[in-house]
Amino acid sequence: MFWFLLITMVVVVAAVTLAVVGGGDSEVLPEVAPEQLVDPLPVARPVDRADVEALRLPVAVRGYRMADVDDVLVRLGAELAERDARIAELEGALAGAAGHGDGEDEQS
Repeated sequence: MFWFLLITMVVVVAAVTLAVVGGGDSEVLPEVAPEQLVDPLPVARPVDRADVEALRLPVAVRGYRMADVDDVLVRLGAELAERDARIAELEGALAGAAGHGDGEDEQS
């Protein structure tokens, strides 16, 4: 009985191994191209919150693809710098208008 169980176990392990490995050259899987980041962020308009929430970076062997992450971070950094400059410009114009308006009231 022991030998029967041992031989059965060896046959099952061999069958599972052949099934997992592929067991021959009859059907080889084709090479798959790596995932690419498709349409990461809109080019024709500024990035908004929905764009960032919808963004999904492709996964590589050891995490995310560095080039894709770098591209997205550079784009977001440029957008934030542009918005910060515009906010500073508008705050300066508002402060100038408020300061200019106070001066006119005192002169009148």
